[in-house]
Parts: sequence; structure tokens; C-alpha cells
Amino acid sequence: MSISEDEKLSQMSKDFGSTFTDSCFFHIELGSTITDSCLFPPSQPLQVDDNPTYFSLQEIMEECPEAEAEIYGKILLYIKAMKSKEKLSTLKKWIVFRLKMDNYEAHLCQTSWSTPFGPPSGEYDFVEVIMREKDKGKKMRIIVDIDFRNQFELARPTPNYKEVTNALPLLFVGSEEKLEKLISLICSAAKQSLRERELHIPPWRKASYMHSKWLSTNCKRVSFSEENLSAFGPINGNNISRCFQDFLQVQKMSTLI
Repeated sequence: MSISEDEKLSQMSKDFGSTFTDSCFFHIELGSTITDSCLFPPSQPLQVDDNPTYFSLQEIMEECPEAEAEIYGKILLYIKAMKSKEKLSTLKKWIVFRLKMDNYEAHLCQTSWSTPFGPPSGEYDFVEVIMREKDKGKKMRIIVDIDFRNQFELARPTPNYKEVTNALPLLFVGSEEKLEKLISLICSAAKQSLRERELHIPPWRKASYMHSKWLSTNCKRVSFSEENLSAFGPINGNNISRCFQDFLQVQKMSTLI
């Protein structure tokens, strides 16, 4: 018996909302290229006394509002429908494009920041989705990052820090509040790891710098016009692959103009 796309989405949402060790994570190869998807569990559970940061991380990730699970499931479907390997920059645009086609308010966010006497300037991009809370009707900003874990890598990490970062998802879907908690927790763990290794703490691994990556006030939002979206027509399970190829063709043409 075949399973419908809605049933698949429902199951993925349940998986995402289950316990941390049962959560589904998306695998992306290093080298900024997206590969075939595979679901895999985080590293082996530890004892509480071994690594309290790991369990604090678990508590944060277990918080899964319905809106986060919904967007997470959608993105998994979008990526699984791709038939070719693409760079992360193209994938981010594809995710925004598909979310817009599904009537979500989505943007490609490009942040930049500079501090004259502090950490060096930087820039970063990720996907943003604006949702409304069903009970209160207030807007909620959801951050989507398809290369999340790699942003916290360290040279010569301690076993405890490696265990924590291995438990981070590559595909992060969460609110600003959840992201702030993770940044504070992981950056504190990074500081401890570097001190144990007697290494200097680089400014780009401090919480303030990492905070600016996703939450900088200097944020440029890039979207797609209705004309660009309507050119592809309705998307369903039969033509989504063809739509992706058309999307890539449009992207290539835009770079030539």
C-alpha cells in the first residue's frame, strides 16, 4: 500500500517531535554540496555525570512547537524530491522558492555585521519563515539553517565537545528563542573545550559573533516575485523534479544577465 505525501509529512513531523535520540537529521557532505538524504541518530547517549551540556542540549531540542515540525517536514520533502547534487547556496534558494509556492512567507536572509574594536566583520545567509501562532495569532520567526552543525566546529575539540556538536542537527529549524539558547550553550562548551586544550578562543567562536550570524539587526531579505513563481505553475508529486530543473535553469540564466 502506497503512502501519500501527506502521510509522509505527518510521520516526519512526529519523528521530529519525538525524543532527541529519535529525532531525524539531514545529512550534508562537507564541501558545501548537498547529497542524497539519509536519516541518522546522534551519537551514543552518555551518562548524566559525563556531559551535562549534552543533556541541556537535549532539553532544548525536545521543545518542538507544531510550526517548527511543519516546516521541518516540508523541507525534508523538498530536498528528497531533488534528483541532483547542488551547492548549499542553490539549495537555500530552492527551499525559499518551494515554501513560497506552498504559500508560506519565506525569505533568504543575508546578515552582515562589523565591530570596529571587537571581532572581525562577517556575513552569513539562511532561510527565514514567518508563521502565525494559532492560539494567539502573533507572528513567529522560524530560522532554517541547512549547515547548522558545521558552524560550531573547533580544531582539536575535547571528547565532550565533540559529543555535543555531533548531537546538533545539520538541518536546524527553530525559533529565535531556541537558537539563542543553543548559541549560549554551545559557545560556553566551546570556550571550555579550548581552555582544556590550552588554545586561544578566537573571536568568531564567541557567543556575540555567533549571535550576529542569525540575529544581526543588519539583515537583508531576498524573496521571489509573484511573476517568477507563477511561471512554474502548480507543483505536485509528478512534476516537482521537473520544476527543480526549471528552477536551476532560471538561476543559471539570472547569473548571465
